[in-house]
Amino acid sequence: MGNGIAHVFAQYGFPVTMIDVSQDALDRGRSTIAKNVERQVKKGAIPADDQVKILSRIDLSMELEAAAGAALIIEAASEDSGLKYRIFTDLDRVAKPDAILATNTSSISITEIARRTSRPEKIIGMHFMNPVPVMKLVEIIRGLATSDETTKRVMDYALELQKTPVEVNDYPGFVSNRVLMPMINEAVYCLMEGVGKPEAIDQVMTLGMNHPMGPLALADLIGLDTCVAILEVLRDGLGDPKYRPCPLLKKYVAAGWLGRKSGRGFYTYSK
Repeated sequence: MGNGIAHVFAQYGFPVTMIDVSQDALDRGRSTIAKNVERQVKKGAIPADDQVKILSRIDLSMELEAAAGAALIIEAASEDSGLKYRIFTDLDRVAKPDAILATNTSSISITEIARRTSRPEKIIGMHFMNPVPVMKLVEIIRGLATSDETTKRVMDYALELQKTPVEVNDYPGFVSNRVLMPMINEAVYCLMEGVGKPEAIDQVMTLGMNHPMGPLALADLIGLDTCVAILEVLRDGLGDPKYRPCPLLKKYVAAGWLGRKSGRGFYTYSK
């Protein structure tokens, strides 16, 4: 998600710095962006001479201090609340006073994240959809203290990226995952109970319900560990056991079958 977000900002003329904990992660992110930009050129989505321009706008750093001059900082770390709290505490210290700190979280409370900072009015959710260069939606989530000014600025940023920003309020899973994750979870229950094989379950939803991707294939794309994390946030935040992750989903995660990123989930993928 991080490299996809960097890609679209650079594509639309913004200078971007990608920050990560290892040079290997940064190099892999930049390589992914280069491949995706090349694909856009081949499809005729962007002019060929834009390829060099886009990549030239992206810097890499392993130091959080590289964000010190940024107007907008978007966190796209793993869906782990403790990790996000630590990052925002550190970003609050590093960032300039008028900087907006946004999170790409798909389920964790914006209000809880904002509480770890001295600028809760400037904390907001900016939830991009995967793959970021293709998907048009950005879910804009206001925390309890998020200001109107912050919300407008972030909505304007999304429009500059040719995205469609949709404003929602801060509840577990927001709108996207509160609706999506129970469907994915129920599809895994169908698999566990022998109602159908993965291909059959996905074909029913793609051909019968006109979904562009079946729920099990989509879970593999999202990452099964991320699906479990979001379901647990829904279960704990809403206090309803109907959101508990299917035991088969948790078993796959325990086995390291995380979907596309590990090469195996409900389907098997070549590198």
